[in-house]
Amino acid sequence: MKTPVSTYRVQVRRAFDLHSAAELTDYLAELGADWIYLSPLLTAEPGSDHGYDVIAHDGVDPERGGDEGLLEAAHAAHGAGLGVLIDIVPNHMGVATPELNRWWWDVLMHGREAEHADAFDVDWDFGGGRLRIPVLGDGDDELSKLEVADDRLKYYDQEFPIAPGTADDGADPVTVHSRQHYELMNWRRADAELNYRRFFAVNTLAGIRVEDPEVFRASHAAIVRWVEEGLADGLRIDHPDGLADPEAYLAALRDATGGVYVLVEKILEGDEPLPTSWATAGTTGYDALGDFDRVLIDPAGEQPLTELASRLAGERVDWHDLIHDTKRQVADGILHSEVLRLVRTAADAADGADPDALADAFGELLACFPVYRTYLPLGEQYLDQAVAEARRRRPDLSEALDTADRLLRDPGTAVAKRFQQTSGMVMAKGVEDNAFYRWTRLGSLTEVGGEPSEFAQDLDRFHARQAGRQETWPDGMTTLTTHDTKRGEDVRARIDVLAEIPAEWSEAVETLEAAVGFGDPTFANLLWQATVGAWPIERDRLQAYAEKASREAGTSTAWTAPDEAFETALKAAVDAVYDDERVRSLIERVAEDLAPAGWSNGLSMKLLQMAGPGVPDVYQGSELWEQSLVDPDNRRPVDFALRRRLLAEIDQGALPAIDETGAAKLLVVAKTLRLRRERPELFTTYEPLTAEGPAAEHLVAFDRGGAIALATRLPVRLAEIGGWGDTTVDLGSAPVLDLLTGREHAGGVLRVADLLDTYPVALLIENGGKP
Repeated sequence: MKTPVSTYRVQVRRAFDLHSAAELTDYLAELGADWIYLSPLLTAEPGSDHGYDVIAHDGVDPERGGDEGLLEAAHAAHGAGLGVLIDIVPNHMGVATPELNRWWWDVLMHGREAEHADAFDVDWDFGGGRLRIPVLGDGDDELSKLEVADDRLKYYDQEFPIAPGTADDGADPVTVHSRQHYELMNWRRADAELNYRRFFAVNTLAGIRVEDPEVFRASHAAIVRWVEEGLADGLRIDHPDGLADPEAYLAALRDATGGVYVLVEKILEGDEPLPTSWATAGTTGYDALGDFDRVLIDPAGEQPLTELASRLAGERVDWHDLIHDTKRQVADGILHSEVLRLVRTAADAADGADPDALADAFGELLACFPVYRTYLPLGEQYLDQAVAEARRRRPDLSEALDTADRLLRDPGTAVAKRFQQTSGMVMAKGVEDNAFYRWTRLGSLTEVGGEPSEFAQDLDRFHARQAGRQETWPDGMTTLTTHDTKRGEDVRARIDVLAEIPAEWSEAVETLEAAVGFGDPTFANLLWQATVGAWPIERDRLQAYAEKASREAGTSTAWTAPDEAFETALKAAVDAVYDDERVRSLIERVAEDLAPAGWSNGLSMKLLQMAGPGVPDVYQGSELWEQSLVDPDNRRPVDFALRRRLLAEIDQGALPAIDETGAAKLLVVAKTLRLRRERPELFTTYEPLTAEGPAAEHLVAFDRGGAIALATRLPVRLAEIGGWGDTTVDLGSAPVLDLLTGREHAGGVLRVADLLDTYPVALLIENGGKP
């Protein structure tokens, strides 16, 4: 199996298609990347910038360059010595425009007898034999707005098929609708009455049943062809937790592709292990992301920042209680249709249990579940934890919980399989897309795959986690920024600094609250952290972030019920950052104060990822400062011409200053990627290095088997104690060369101040070795 040394993620879309990706491959090779990593390529909804709303599985999206574009990009990549990793979407399809999805259109037209009826996960009996489509507005007579035209049923600009013979008598549109294999219903009814599985709570993404061998074959025909034709060297699997049986799916994929390199987008909670029985090289690296942040966070900031958050909220909030409640709200709200389907699935084996009590029990278990899902019999201990916690919180549900517990223990039951698919949905919507916007003591902690209740990581835990990754999943991916991260890596690197200056931050937040408070101090804390973390940021970007983040938080406004008065006040507060000199000067002053330490953190974080165990991924453009916020902000165009120019200057001997250009980060990325690609034998083990002296806790250092990485942590406190002083680190007896500065150093015990006198990081190899 061909395995990458590193990857570089590119978001392929109409504005940057596969032909553009082909033109980029020479730059990626010069940068030192080993593989190009492409976002989903199959035909998606027109205008989709992300590609996760696949509407057909037979080839590459014409908007993304089509099959000929992939051929060009793959040949260019291989010609430049790069492998090709492609993101694929096995869990769901886009159904926003029914006529564009041939499978969905077929099912709407022919119902249960459709050729593709088995492709989608539909509870036909619950819908009375009809597929429920939640598209109607809130009016009392929305069905009266239907029209029959061109052999279709039309509702405003949406069109649906008419089953053969059901409109031949000239019946009115409402009557024709009553004869279809689908029922158009009010969009609000989806929460409890939907009868098809979705991707999370997105009505326009319908789950498919890849556990069916025929559905697997049809949905993977083009993907397998890419591998067979040598266009794809590896695959990244989106959202495996939505599948009925991820392990069986991965085994089928291995058999179909001959066992190519495969990664899974699996979020692990804390020390939760990835099943070693899976046919995968590892995860896409969210678990690593949290480690790199937390080792750079000052634990001394936890108490004062927690006190600030409590003061702003008017009460002390417990993280575990918060996520229990947000997950329960999801289980009782936007995903209640999935809970009710669990009850219906369990009906035959539930021994007459009260359906309402059983729904309550399932909802409570989902709210108490400590990880995204189990893969029974693997992970049964997490079911144990959920049952125990549910019993503690809801002793009144004892009998229903007994029934639910019995049903969920047997991996072979339909309800156990469906519960495992459902728990990840509830976790994602309740935690990532809700609680992460409510838990605001330090925004850099509320990141995909992170555990916000873990504030910081000491050196011992950091090294143990890295050593474990090297031992167990050395070919898994590591990442700092993705298309799913809430904040780019350098936004987080700057926010991390707040843990070192909590008093100053508290004063700034309270000043801002007095000047431009908009009625939600807790959310304001999150907003102002994002503002100083991403500063300078354009007004429209910050406004878009404020709107999305506040609606995700759901405390003062919401997607389904926007609060106009609150959102007007919020918009005015953001405008004040640009129009009110007092507010702008405060934001600028805080951002300027954070910048030097934030840049230091950014360089440290990047070197730790680039040199550490695993396969490091560089998200598009993040070889310079990555100051994006949540999507779609992180899919903005990248200025590759600038990056080419700066890389050329580095290759001509420039040692960039640590400044707003981010060129110093490009130096770190290029030198480390090139070393990994050219001398992989230097990255085969992991040994922590321990500093000695007054500033020892400020150095993160490890030896990868010949390549030594040194990185600074807690730079504000380091400056407060006067710098490195006489702190030393033992690098072994051989002389070393710092590839970042080109400076040579004697071997043995060396002063850290001498090693890090130019940059807060160093990448060392034995002097005389090939650079």
